[in-house]
Amino acid sequence: MRAVVQRVSKASVTVDRNVVGEIGPGLLVLLGVSATDAESDAGYLAEKIAGLRIFDDEAGKMNRSVVDISGAVLAISQFTLYGDVRRGKRPSFDDAARPDRARELYNYFVEQIRRHNLACETGQFQATMSVSLINDGPVTILLDSTKSF
Repeated sequence: MRAVVQRVSKASVTVDRNVVGEIGPGLLVLLGVSATDAESDAGYLAEKIAGLRIFDDEAGKMNRSVVDISGAVLAISQFTLYGDVRRGKRPSFDDAARPDRARELYNYFVEQIRRHNLACETGQFQATMSVSLINDGPVTILLDSTKSF
């Protein structure tokens, strides 16, 4: 499972011109699910993301988590994180999970984020979405559950 995590001052996701998810200060998470992922991958990423110390403390050092600042998470499913362009220029998505399995693990990830007492907004699974954000910093972190050890 892969995640692109961006520290934001605000973010929203729109489907058909309707805002379906919106947060203030917190994290925008673009989440990709691979064909080999399990609940343990989703749990690992949720734990890691909730505890990421990428928000400034009183001294201006990145020392606080989204939990510490009472922030929120906007989680967007994004299968294109598994696009493979090693051969040619059009991405292959063979490594991405099938939609039913991806939806299960995406929903499990959201549940795990919420277990950290975080507000978690979502996009709409398998919809064409427009994501707007103000990246604070900018701070962007890449996470991959297969590189957890």
